[in-house]
Formats: sequence, C-alpha cells, structure tokens
Amino acid sequence: MEIQKKTRDLNGLIPPYGGKLKDLIIKNENLKSELLSKVSYEHECSERNACDVELLMIGAFSPLEGFMDEKNYQSVIKNHRDSSGLLFGLPIVLDTNNENLKEGETILLTYKKQKLAIIEVNSKWEPDKSAEAKLCYGTNSLDHPAVKMIFNERGRFYIGGKIYGFELPIREFPCKTPKELRASLPSNFDVVAFQCRNPIHRAHYELFTNALLSENVSANSVVLVHPTCGPTQQDDIPGKVRYLTYKELAEEISDERIKWAFLPYSMHMAGPREALQHMIIRRNYGCTHFIIGRDMAGCKSSSTGEDFYGPYDAQNFANKCAEELMMQTVPSKNLVYTKEKGYITAEEAKEFNYQIMKLSGTEFRKKLRNGDPIPEWFAFKSVVDVLRKS
Repeated sequence: MEIQKKTRDLNGLIPPYGGKLKDLIIKNENLKSELLSKVSYEHECSERNACDVELLMIGAFSPLEGFMDEKNYQSVIKNHRDSSGLLFGLPIVLDTNNENLKEGETILLTYKKQKLAIIEVNSKWEPDKSAEAKLCYGTNSLDHPAVKMIFNERGRFYIGGKIYGFELPIREFPCKTPKELRASLPSNFDVVAFQCRNPIHRAHYELFTNALLSENVSANSVVLVHPTCGPTQQDDIPGKVRYLTYKELAEEISDERIKWAFLPYSMHMAGPREALQHMIIRRNYGCTHFIIGRDMAGCKSSSTGEDFYGPYDAQNFANKCAEELMMQTVPSKNLVYTKEKGYITAEEAKEFNYQIMKLSGTEFRKKLRNGDPIPEWFAFKSVVDVLRKS
C-alpha cells in the first residue's frame, strides 16, 4: 500500500484520508427530483444507520462515497483494508430484511420522517455474521454488545451503493462537519484528538491537556475533545445528557487550547479495530494525533465480566497503522490523584509513596443519587450539576 506523502494541504492541515474530503449532499434540485422519481422502496434507518448515513454525507468516512459493496466488506472484515488497499477498521454497511430488493434499484433512506438520502444499490448479499463477528470483534459471543447488535438488531441482508445526500438528521445537539471543524483549526500546528463516550471528569482533563506536552506534539498545538454522541452501550449515559455535560464544561474551562465538537458515531466497542476506525475519522476532521487510552473502545462480557481485549491491544494495533495514516498516537498516561502533589503518574506516586485518593464509579453514582458532596479533584461542578438534573 502506497503511503500518501503530502503531509499538509493548502490550509496547513493534514489532508483528508484518500486526499479529498467527500461532500455527498446534493445541491441540485433537478437531480434530487430525478433521483426521487426512480425510488423503488423506502428504508427507515435505525439510529445506527442514520449515524452512518450522516458520516458518509459529510465526509467523515472519506474517501467512501457510499456503503461498502460485498467485495469491500469481505476485504475489510478479513484484512482491515478495502479492496483498493486503504485501511478501514470496520465495514460500513447498510442492513435490511427486504427480500425483494434487487441490485440496480434506488432506495430512499428515511429517519424519523426525514428524507436523508438516496442509495443506488449495486450490491446485496447475505453476510456470514458469525465470521464477521469473529474477524472484527475477536469473538462471536453474544456477550459482546456489538456481536449481539449484529445478530439481534441488523437485518438479514446487507446492501452497498453510492449515496446521494438530501439532509442531515435533525439532532438535539449540533455536530460540526469535517469541513466546518477544519475551518476552525490553526494552520501548521498539531491537532490532538481525544475520543470519549462518557462525561469528562478531572482525570480526563488532566490526561488530554498533558497530551499537549508529549514529546511528539509540537508547541502551541490544540486538543480536539471529540466525544461520540450516537448509540453506545445500554448502560451508558444518554447522548443528550452527555452533550450537555460537555457544553457546560467547555464554558467552565474556557481554554483556548481546547476545541470542542461532537461526533454522531455509533460505538461498536471493537477495541483495536475501532481504534483504527476512530483515527481515520479524526484525520478527516483535521487531527494529526490521537490519544489512545488503556483498553480503548473495549468492553466486558455481559455474563462473566471479563475483558474482551487486553489493556494495550488498541494501542499496539493503532501504532502499527499510524504511519500509513500519516498520524501519530499519544499514549494516555496512567494518572492518579495524590494528596501531596495532585495529579501525577501512578509510577511517580508509587516511587515516592504518595497517598492516592480514589473514588470508584459505583461510589460516584451513589453520591450523585444521594446528593452527597463530590470532591472537586474527581469531578467538575458543571458536570455534576448536569448529571444530578438528568
């Protein structure tokens, strides 16, 4: 695979994956009318489908111009590359139970009464979901949330084809497009992406601000806090509430080094494969670096509680792919809060025998419910206020 050699575009930013940021939204009304006249079926998107359609339309999945066909699907699940050799962590597919739908037909994609897009179907197949699960998630156990989603939520067939966008899903929170976000980024400086799917607490803040001091990050760079606000795990905090915590925190912190945006992406909890997917997306948003935490995008078995991935599997896999993506990874430090020095690395705390302060997630949630005080070293006041109101 030939590595793209151009490291900056004309705006001083990392170029989009594949060289060009795709914009699949149709502006020509005559073309819209022509496409609508060819529609054979309407397909109501799930929330996950709608996230994928949106990310395709705005170019977050560049260089894709639609849902993957069977050839690219098979290549991605087996080799984490499409048929042309480009890296992709997970297949971008549209599912259906429509047995009558045929290749060559035109389908209108709807979501909550909105006409999102048209897909010209060029491929339809019945996937081997067990093989997909094993190859992409490392398991075909239904105890893995994404494997359960594939078998219990997705339809019997997958379809691929070119997308013609009409309008973006109406959301309760704004999600900047790659084009909009790129316009706000500084030229010729590094942009470090921080991915999260839960409210940000003090340890997260220390982690991503410390990342700006990493040896492989240039001076005067910025960090993009880019949380996913689409479907995640069942026990995660709802997207609207998460968005409100980020919004209030951005106002409380008010730090010029920190950029904030929200990503309409549905998590798969795919560990290493998902780390790669996130890096591709963040490159399209203009990021040069990506923070990889312990067990990133990992999950536990719903029956045994055991981790599906090792703590550094995602980091190791992302590091192997980083050069080809023209990006760099920033390992997240294992930070702890000490009574003597505040936030420092766990290694330093152990070396000097500092007293480590801890508050478990269970204890935090109990304090939230009971209205008990929550220490400021653990959580931001603005975040706590939002969570208590939700």
